[in-house]
Amino acid sequence: MKYKRVAFAVGTLAFSTTMLFMACKKDTTTTTTTTTPPTGPQLVFVFKFDSTQARLNNLGQPATMPAGHSGQSPVFNTMSSHYIELAPTANTAFGGGDILYRAPEVGSGSNLAIEFSKCTVVGEGQAFYSCPISSVTPGSYQWLRVSLAYQNYDIKWSAPAYSISNAWGTVASFIGFNNYITSYKIKDSTVVVNGNEIQGYGGFEYDYSSTIGKVATWQGKAGATTVPNPISSTSPIPAGSCVVTGQFVNSSQAVTPFTITGKETANDTIVVSVSTNKSFEWKDANSNGLYEPLNGDTVVDMGVRGLIPIIK
Repeated sequence: MKYKRVAFAVGTLAFSTTMLFMACKKDTTTTTTTTTPPTGPQLVFVFKFDSTQARLNNLGQPATMPAGHSGQSPVFNTMSSHYIELAPTANTAFGGGDILYRAPEVGSGSNLAIEFSKCTVVGEGQAFYSCPISSVTPGSYQWLRVSLAYQNYDIKWSAPAYSISNAWGTVASFIGFNNYITSYKIKDSTVVVNGNEIQGYGGFEYDYSSTIGKVATWQGKAGATTVPNPISSTSPIPAGSCVVTGQFVNSSQAVTPFTITGKETANDTIVVSVSTNKSFEWKDANSNGLYEPLNGDTVVDMGVRGLIPIIK
């Protein structure tokens, strides 16, 4: 299908997979290898998308909207992760904690990329990763690091010249450090890439009429994605990694370390609550609070605005 393209000036967009550890058992009579799923209690991670959660900057501090900018809280459909790490303290260097997961990758060196076709993209409340608790190093962990790889969400947009006001559109956004993409589906439309796209690449499906087209793609500005890290002074993250850091709390939102004893008999669930509070931010050409991509508005950020891991 051919699409009529519209030049959307975009500064950046901010923003998987489930891996199951398998135990191998060799059949001594036939020399064939079979796999059996792990038994015992599981550690399960699920997403929550919260537009009321605090809006933070890269240092984990409250962030107000800059003058001349506007924002909206997208309606999230799905998300995926690239990396999960449990960190014992605020002084634990990136990679120095218990690394539970890293997404499948292809290539090497500067061409190393997340393999999107092997990623599991999930909605709110669905498990995006699980593993046997027995595979987690026993200890007390104060912080969680999750690198986000992909987002799909709905936003409102306007085009006065076409009498369009607050129509819904869907965004597919790749926010991992580098992404190998064969193709991806935004909402109803599939975009073919067959190559690598760096952080900030995405597509916008704005199916409104044949007059102005159906799909636009863009490449965001490198390094402009907001990635909150409240412990950046003691434990910085790699540039462009989209590793969001949050401190563990209990179901009452009280700061509580996540503890693994090695003697667990039941599943543990961590709800990874992601702040989407006005996370879609743009330079508002006429300061009317409406996103008008055909009228000079340019997106400047689509990074998530905070992360709170909740122990359930």
